[in-house]
Amino acid sequence: MTTTTEQPRDQFRMSMLLNDTRYRSMTLQFIALMLLFAAIAYLLSNLFANLEANGLDISWAFLGEPAGYDINQRPIEYDSRSTHWRASVVGVLNTLIVAFLACVTATILGVIAGVLRLSKNWLVAKLMAVYVEMFRNVPVLIWILIIFSIMIAVAPAPRAYRGDTPEWTMFLDIIAFTNRGIYVPSPYFTSGFFESAAANWALVLAVLVGAFFGTRALGTWATAQQEATGDRPTTWYYSLAIWFVPLILLLTMMGMTWDIPALKGFNFQGGLQIRGSLIALWFALAIYTGAFIAENVRAGIQAISKGQTEAASALGLRPGRVMSLVVLPQALRVIIPPLISQYLNITKNSSLAIAVGYMDITGTLGGITLNQTGRAIEAILLLMAFYLVISLSISAIMNVYNNAVKLKER
Repeated sequence: MTTTTEQPRDQFRMSMLLNDTRYRSMTLQFIALMLLFAAIAYLLSNLFANLEANGLDISWAFLGEPAGYDINQRPIEYDSRSTHWRASVVGVLNTLIVAFLACVTATILGVIAGVLRLSKNWLVAKLMAVYVEMFRNVPVLIWILIIFSIMIAVAPAPRAYRGDTPEWTMFLDIIAFTNRGIYVPSPYFTSGFFESAAANWALVLAVLVGAFFGTRALGTWATAQQEATGDRPTTWYYSLAIWFVPLILLLTMMGMTWDIPALKGFNFQGGLQIRGSLIALWFALAIYTGAFIAENVRAGIQAISKGQTEAASALGLRPGRVMSLVVLPQALRVIIPPLISQYLNITKNSSLAIAVGYMDITGTLGGITLNQTGRAIEAILLLMAFYLVISLSISAIMNVYNNAVKLKER
């Protein structure tokens, strides 16, 4: 009869933190983390010591003081008596507006240019190559200034619309193009549910968000029916009803009407003014970043095996349908990751808006507010926090979409 005895386990010793490979990596990482914390603590203590030596402190009270300056592009109500905090909010909204418009436009331009770069038509392919190489190799600031200068030089002054025989007439009698910007009709509510216009528009946005999730749920139900029966029910008219019926009813109940711009005195009054600075910044960022997106799209398309295109053509699909139904959906796995970086670049490059007088967050909080209050540390910290939050938000949203389109492995 034999007996087996277990090998005694090694007792833990402090020397194992460096000598044992099971603990060494964790020990080194912990030491590095402690050194990082110590460096940050030293920098912060040095900062507070220097502030105290100069009779300064970190205070956020300046955000509640009157701003004392005007902002030309105001998506919400604002005047010079408003606080620095409200001025900063206006700057944030202006930044988000131009970033959103530029992202959408750059994506459209980039996809079109990227697809046409692979066209079999020699002239079209070369024209797209010239667009890509010309715009992505010239700094975006130069394009902003060029487009803004062209708008000022080419577009007519408001006085060109005056007189018995005006040099220019309004487009459809509701839109005016001038060197000060574009004047378009502005919607407003005559009997909204709330006194604040922002609250009424928030209600409209909530209805649109509900319609989006409603159509998604309808699509999920249709997919389940297709998997169960083999036939996909027709749902397009239900989708239209979900989108438009609640929206039309809500707008009717709130009495939505339009404020038409009209020439009064030396300028147009009423309506919504889209300033030339916003247009110049929007299109410069769009065409500049669109050139980079075009290269991403071209690389994504070329990453797809030619066998996919040949198989789709063998089934009788036309080239346009092959591209939209077979190639592009697969190319998204390659296109989306660098596309995230381009969206982040658009958001950060929007800080060049001050070059054409567009008051974004850099121009308000990081410009006039900083100079008036002298609160450089606080203003810069808030600027850093804003760009960090918006960049991380864009990355998170796009990563969710990237996970939805990436190849699912078993």
